Amino acid sequence: MDQRGTGDSGWRRGEEPSRHGGRHRSNSDPDADLGDVVYGQDGRVLRDRFGRPVRRRPAAERRDRPERPDRSRDTRKDRERELREREARARHEQPRAFGRRDDVNLRSRGYRRPDERTPRDPDRPRQYIPTPEEQARREREDRYARRQADAYRARERAAYREVEPGPDRPRPRRRRPGYADAQPKRRRQFRMPRMPRVGCGGCLGRILAVVLVLAVVTTLWADTRLNRVEAKPEQRVANTAGTNWLLVGSDSRQGLSEEDIARLGTGGDVGVGRTDTVMLLHIPTTGKAKLISLPRDSYVSVPGYGMDKLNASFTYGGPQLLTETVEQATGLRIDHYAEIGMGGLANTVDAVGGVTVCPEEPITDPLANLDIAAGCQRVDGATALGYVRTRATANGDLDRVARQREFFAALLDKVTSPATLINPLRSIPMLNRVTGSFTVGEGDHVWHLARVALAMRGVETETVPVGGFADYDVGNVVLWDEAGANALFDSIS
Repeated sequence: MDQRGTGDSGWRRGEEPSRHGGRHRSNSDPDADLGDVVYGQDGRVLRDRFGRPVRRRPAAERRDRPERPDRSRDTRKDRERELREREARARHEQPRAFGRRDDVNLRSRGYRRPDERTPRDPDRPRQYIPTPEEQARREREDRYARRQADAYRARERAAYREVEPGPDRPRPRRRRPGYADAQPKRRRQFRMPRMPRVGCGGCLGRILAVVLVLAVVTTLWADTRLNRVEAKPEQRVANTAGTNWLLVGSDSRQGLSEEDIARLGTGGDVGVGRTDTVMLLHIPTTGKAKLISLPRDSYVSVPGYGMDKLNASFTYGGPQLLTETVEQATGLRIDHYAEIGMGGLANTVDAVGGVTVCPEEPITDPLANLDIAAGCQRVDGATALGYVRTRATANGDLDRVARQREFFAALLDKVTSPATLINPLRSIPMLNRVTGSFTVGEGDHVWHLARVALAMRGVETETVPVGGFADYDVGNVVLWDEAGANALFDSIS
């Protein structure tokens, strides 16, 4: 029987009405002091799976929405009656809006006529409709993507196309998909990281770098082996065009053993105070170089000693006085000085494998230990030394200076040839012997000598014009042709 009567309070003794949907709870209930909890239809406290009472959310945390009526006790007939009453009220209060039987239902669902609708919020996002140009562009992109996909699939089919079987070509077995994945996995072994592979360009660059480093090291090593002496005089002439070298071949026998003296035919030791060859090399800024022979018996003015032979200046004052004498006689400023002895000359020829000379007539000179036939031929160091020292010809000293120029040009041509520079079996011994035999000025280095060697390829050779011979108190001398010599030196100054 329903306990909610109008005359009576409707509640049994010991019970008090509840504020939660009309449910009641007893004062003797152990959960009576739990506060705002949720009760079920049987009047008991609802609990979660851990046995804790389910509490209601505080009112401040509830969303702001209208509370729904409690329909737990409504029957089906009550709900149908309430729905018919609501439809009747809507039918009498609202006009027909859509011309359909269910217009009331539509309006109850929120539909409105266009004139009744609220204006759209301009900030509300709308559906984007592409323009015709954008649609055409997207279609072109889709077609291009499809063509690319078709081409990729065609390449894949061509790559995995089966080979036509033949009598000597069995049909290849096709691997099943996932066959490689089905193989047992092997334990990955540790491997050292590989160096990045380089192409031919990288190998060539490394080779060039190694060659460059070796060239620099070899150059510095060779420069330390040069003998140096002060060759620039205190009194100098004005600077002239180009670069001028004074090349001197001395009669020094120092460093030669008794066997070398007998083999080379140089005779006894005469000290270090004589020169056998004096040449002037002019290297212009542009054009060919010119090699001029100055006879050692040339009658010139030696500063501080008067008129004497050219090689006497070397005896009196060494390289400095010889350089000053040549500058006074030629009017050309000497920029570099290089000197080589007999032993060094012979060793250089042997180091490069010999040089080729072309005497016009056979020469036999026991004093120079020379016996050579006419015609071009390759000679060794001993024969080459006798070839440039002998005077056993018709013109004596003049023929000798011509042979010296010929030999010097042939030697430098052989030194700078690729067969000598590329071959380390020749270049290393040659550098060892040549640099140890050369004496240069204080400011001269091996790269300056390298420029001399390059300038000698295709050099023009000439002897200072000679006017005659004479016998003076200093002995038999060579007289220069003053006009011809001045014109020669003026042409290169």
